[in-house]
Amino acid sequence: MKNIINNFFNKINKNKYSNKNFKNLLCNQNINKIFSAFSNYKNYSEIRFVGGCIRKFLNKEEIDDIDLATNVDPSETKKILENYNIKYFEPGISHGTVIAVLDKINYEITSLRKDISTDGRRAEVKFTNSWIDDASRRDFTINSIYSDIDGNLFDPFNGKSDLQNGILNFIGDPDIRIKEDYLRILRYIRFFLNYSTKPHKEKIKKTLKQNISGIKTLSKERLLDELKKIYLSKKFLNLMEDEFLLELINLIFPELKNINLFKNLNYFAIENFHKKDFIFFISLAILDNTDNTEYFLFKYNISNEDKKRIKFLKEMNNKISDKNFFTEKNINKIYYLTNISYVLDLFDLKIFQSKKVDKNLINLKSLFVNKPKPVFPVKANYLINSFNLKEGKTLGEKLKKLENFWIDNNFKISKKDIIKVVNN
Repeated sequence: MKNIINNFFNKINKNKYSNKNFKNLLCNQNINKIFSAFSNYKNYSEIRFVGGCIRKFLNKEEIDDIDLATNVDPSETKKILENYNIKYFEPGISHGTVIAVLDKINYEITSLRKDISTDGRRAEVKFTNSWIDDASRRDFTINSIYSDIDGNLFDPFNGKSDLQNGILNFIGDPDIRIKEDYLRILRYIRFFLNYSTKPHKEKIKKTLKQNISGIKTLSKERLLDELKKIYLSKKFLNLMEDEFLLELINLIFPELKNINLFKNLNYFAIENFHKKDFIFFISLAILDNTDNTEYFLFKYNISNEDKKRIKFLKEMNNKISDKNFFTEKNINKIYYLTNISYVLDLFDLKIFQSKKVDKNLINLKSLFVNKPKPVFPVKANYLINSFNLKEGKTLGEKLKKLENFWIDNNFKISKKDIIKVVNN
């Protein structure tokens, strides 16, 4: 999908926005089909690019998805797509969003909206045909830029200028914008890290802190999802240099007790930072000797698989300080009992927590990256045929004893060893 989108936008002259600069739209047949469907529907029907794809395009970033806005209501959107045999689904139909599907790629098409009422979490909306009304309900000026298929920008709040000048501005009164949806406090952190080159405005700092209690009204899923987006930002580590943003994070996520650890990462940790996923970051930030980890897992909706991974790192956290922990024999045992991703997490946990990294640790990690997992060589049939054992509890116990012997013997076992263990 990324190639399709970027192939399209790369055809556009990055400095000018006129009809001729969008004439190569046919390189993306999906977009062409959607725009044709709307332009051929009624003389008033329009559809435009909006939000992230335009912001990223203007900022010369990689575009990973396309959002579209239209001045027709959702029922008409569905009719338009049906007329062109474009498949769609409608999980967000109540908020005006219909998702068109072409070549297994999703395109969100949202009808223009105007907020009727808000409660800090969600908005009751009314569909409108006014582009300015739709733009006015968005959070930041850099997210309220629209473009038609010819490259003509509709930019009522000078978002392009703010983007070029590294300014993050709320649309209208920051206090009103934040009270409409308190998640915008976290969105401010993310967009400031990614796009601002100017100091925080004192008025905005004051407004953000005054509204911090509103965060409690938001679902834990939305909070964690936004934290993940902040972490995945290429400029996440800049957060450590911004005391105000760091203060906001600590107020919203007090369980991230170790977040200051990221202020002084060693060379190896920095080099591998964006190779590690969000769950590893969470683990590193919450692990301690209290029940902080358990509380975080209780508070937030973490999958069972990720809970298991975090609990494993919690269990190992105190053990990795032992100078004899990172031996090939010990790590081999852990590898056999878990999997390679757990093993690499252990190495990285030690690396990220260290001021200076032992090169032997790096070499041992490299050894395990492509190392095949040990396979227990003794099979049940061998014991049945060689020792006249029958299937059942006794056979299972013998196999388990042999496996434990094999593990403790650094994954080596001889025929003599088997005889000794079985006959014992």
